[in-house]
Amino acid sequence: MKAAIIGTTGYGGGELIRILANHPYIKIHSIHTTRDEKPVSEEYPHLTGIFDKVLTKIETDKIAEESDIVFLATPSKVSGKLAESFLNKNIKVIDLSGDLRLKDPTAYEAWYKHESVDASILNQAVYGLSEWNREQIRNANLLANPGCYPTAALLGLAPVLTEKLIDSNSIIIDAKSGVSGAGRSPSMGTLYAELNENFKIYKVNEHQHIPEIEQQLSLWNEEEVNVTFSTHLIPITRGIMTTIYVQLKEELNTSRLLDLYKETYDGHPFIRVRKNGVFPSVKEVKGSNYCDIGLNSDSRTGRLTIVSVIDNLMKGAAGQAVQNANIMFGFEERAGLEMIPLYP
Repeated sequence: MKAAIIGTTGYGGGELIRILANHPYIKIHSIHTTRDEKPVSEEYPHLTGIFDKVLTKIETDKIAEESDIVFLATPSKVSGKLAESFLNKNIKVIDLSGDLRLKDPTAYEAWYKHESVDASILNQAVYGLSEWNREQIRNANLLANPGCYPTAALLGLAPVLTEKLIDSNSIIIDAKSGVSGAGRSPSMGTLYAELNENFKIYKVNEHQHIPEIEQQLSLWNEEEVNVTFSTHLIPITRGIMTTIYVQLKEELNTSRLLDLYKETYDGHPFIRVRKNGVFPSVKEVKGSNYCDIGLNSDSRTGRLTIVSVIDNLMKGAAGQAVQNANIMFGFEERAGLEMIPLYP
């Protein structure tokens, strides 16, 4: 299978190159940019002598004619228009931005602050949460890759929410991310002097991933769910930790809940549920497509604490995109993604 990547100069696009350069079935046919045409190794020197394809301009007809799938690693507002230009062409599309995730155009415009693509396009896009939407993904031609924070939060919450074991109005998600989640464009908040030895909250009750999380939780819950979702920037390069607090409807001990999670994610190769009393850290998934989950049920308060960690550029972006491509084409789900986490 031949793949095209648009937006290769960002961190998500760079990770797609790293994964697909060693994929057994999907080969990178072309890479594209809206900037200057040049070897991608000039943008990413670590690719020198390994991957020296030249970045070329975006010609949708040519890309669709030459490739089987295109990955859009472009920013919101750009991706939606590109996705629209590939419709009704013989090519599958995976969008790593937020442009196709929300089904309500009004909600998208309220949270993302720019115009939505047409609702008819949004309705065609399958939400690519790999472990929970496999059947839809298999038949998809247009796929909205989930956001990094929603991936960690939803994978952590799904087993207890779908089993109706928690009060859906009690969900608090406390999330922390490394600086690569902010993208490659420089900004004051991501300067070394601003971030080093610092830890700060941002977009308080205003993060654009809130409606994405609530949309999927509401589908599972079969009625509206609202969450308290806080995001923090921490002085590491990559990784997300979500610590989630929920009220249990009845007393359930940690061992029983861990059994539920292990049973739910049995057969899902990228979900690792930790033993009782053991909690994951972001370094333990760095550079991999794993989502690691730990739990503790507090009999004193009746609350369940869920800890879910991912690499934001892998399971939170490029890794999940390739996992979804594998499902779409009927390949082994782990193809190209079996790298061991980087440690230490």
